[in-house]
Amino acid sequence: MKKYSIYLLFMGVLFMQCSKKTTDSMVDKGTEVVKDAPVDIAWRSGAPTPGEARAIQLGKANSFDLSNGLKVIVVENHKIPRVSYQLSLNNDQILEKDQVGFVSVAGSLMGTGTKTKSKADIDAAVDFIGASLNTSGSGVFASGLKKHSENLLEIMTDVLYNPSFPEVEFKKIKTQTISGLSQTSSNADAMAGNVVAVLNYGKNHPYGEIQTEDDVNNMTLENIKSYYSTYFKPNNAYLVIVGDVTPAEAKVDAEKYFSSWKSGEIPGTNYDAPSDTKGTNVAFANKDGAVQSVIRVTYPVDLKPGASDLVKARVMNNILGGGVFSGRLMQNLREDKAYTYGSRSSLSANSLIGNFNAGASVRNAVTDSSVHEILFEMDRLAKEAVSADDLQLVKNSMAGSFARSLESPQTIARFARNTYKFNLPADYYETYLQRLDVVSIADVLEMAKKYIRPENANIVVAGSKDEVSANLARFDSDGVIDFYDAFGKKLDIQEAAMPAGLDAKTIVSDYLDAIGGLDKINSVKSIVSKFSADLMGQKASMETGQKDNKMFYLEMSMAGNMMMEQRFDGTQGSMGGMGQSQVVTEGPEFDAMKEQAILFGQLAYLNATSPYKIDLKGIEDVNGEKAYKLQITKASGDKSYEYYSVKSNLLIRSMSTQDGPGGQPQTITNEYADFKDVNGITFPHSITTIGAMPFPLVMKADSFSINGEIPAAKFKTN
Repeated sequence: MKKYSIYLLFMGVLFMQCSKKTTDSMVDKGTEVVKDAPVDIAWRSGAPTPGEARAIQLGKANSFDLSNGLKVIVVENHKIPRVSYQLSLNNDQILEKDQVGFVSVAGSLMGTGTKTKSKADIDAAVDFIGASLNTSGSGVFASGLKKHSENLLEIMTDVLYNPSFPEVEFKKIKTQTISGLSQTSSNADAMAGNVVAVLNYGKNHPYGEIQTEDDVNNMTLENIKSYYSTYFKPNNAYLVIVGDVTPAEAKVDAEKYFSSWKSGEIPGTNYDAPSDTKGTNVAFANKDGAVQSVIRVTYPVDLKPGASDLVKARVMNNILGGGVFSGRLMQNLREDKAYTYGSRSSLSANSLIGNFNAGASVRNAVTDSSVHEILFEMDRLAKEAVSADDLQLVKNSMAGSFARSLESPQTIARFARNTYKFNLPADYYETYLQRLDVVSIADVLEMAKKYIRPENANIVVAGSKDEVSANLARFDSDGVIDFYDAFGKKLDIQEAAMPAGLDAKTIVSDYLDAIGGLDKINSVKSIVSKFSADLMGQKASMETGQKDNKMFYLEMSMAGNMMMEQRFDGTQGSMGGMGQSQVVTEGPEFDAMKEQAILFGQLAYLNATSPYKIDLKGIEDVNGEKAYKLQITKASGDKSYEYYSVKSNLLIRSMSTQDGPGGQPQTITNEYADFKDVNGITFPHSITTIGAMPFPLVMKADSFSINGEIPAAKFKTN
């Protein structure tokens, strides 16, 4: 049977054609050059001495409470005639149990309809006044011109008080969510993030809950409505008003539009507190075909917003690998070793539980070396005093970032809200630079000893198990690596019992028997297949033809227009589309078309002179079905993977790594299903491709033709 990965990768071209196109306006602004008179430049011979840090005058944020318990915070900014309204809930995150993600869905649904308006009505009303309105599981945000404030508040409060939670929109969001989740297994960053969450927090903590397709299917409108009616209460919320408005005007608006909102009792939260990490624990999430590994060295920390040592701790982290390029992790792994484009660390404060995280994305060959260097830099920081120059560089950078952040009125509003929410001192932010300025070398060493724990950390790696995992066991305290799936579920990696004498070639032979047998397969001289897909509301079609194991064509169209075509006549190929064509006589494209001309590629695996090396790598779970995993290695060294059902012997998944946008490696996964007989040969009539586009592409077979006549023009290359 032919392989489909190269065909379906080309669907990205169609995706680009049906995506919305925008053109940025480019304005060339001239700059006047002024020549100064000669000056004495002796003063430039040394760096200026930093001045004493001063308190910052942030400007007073006014606040008041409504009788229903709503806390209102007002920040004036009269530079432009706009006003924004940020309503945010104050409750801690809740456990979502078997419906993980329903809070987010509830927030999205709030903006899709009210008792009197449809989603289209809401969108039209917001667009008419040039405003914006967004809803989430933790609140509502609206922004617009001051002259339209009353209209905007009417819309905002209608959405807040009267959401209808339409079922049609609920089903649509669930479908989109499931579609997005299907990409997780091809996204190493997402896989690593899921495992990190489970290990750091545990599944009985809201930060450790990982959404799966089952969670989405379990969601009910009743549960979503219950969440809204329970937590969307004024005594559980802050309203931050920022912009061209006075406190007096804001109070009038708040009383008019929010005082009728009914308060209510808010239930408390109850869940397990994460425990400290004991020893080092290596956890691996497998992504077959990956040429890079995502590394995370991480653990929970008890660090709260407003903690007395928070500024000192963040200075320490920035020296290790925070926001500055001079961070030690960046200098070591990128500048010195050239292992990665970037390596950073973070130390996050949180009212429930904070976390430390250090990591990088690196080549397979240097994964274990990169883990070693990250742990080395963590250990060094906790044992050796930093230099005065390194400390001053980081403090200067942090002071500059803080100053730039003050340019946004939203920053001032966030500071004001945090002051109330976390019960911070009234001058907490105004004295930030002073507290930053006095951080000393001794403080940094103290913070490193307190918060940097390379000897008690979760070391999470997402990548190719076959290529990488064996070299990581030395970092685990007990020498045993734990394996997880893409959603943080711990796997039993004990090798399944293999039948005696089973090898890769036997599995391929069983597959060929399952699809029709060698006699039937060898009688096939040509195949034409036609597939179609719904691509962002438009029908995309793909037709392929193969003949005599040496000729091949591919035609891809949308709405009747040819978007891409490839043709191979046995000696040369051509590729192009939309009126353009290029002859190909050598190179990777030529080799790929030559390979695609082969009617049943697996036959080549069995030849004594086969250019492929096939290895049986074990039994793995594929969507709940046990499958034999074969690694296919070409003469070039490129590897791909094929998964054959233990039960049916059919090919149910294939994976390969190809160059994506910008030359970055991209893993393409094809899932094969809906197998049907066509004149004695079994073909998959449904193929889902993951990784080639931002969403899964599902292609359905329209027809197969075996041994039919194919016009010679179909293979003509010029």
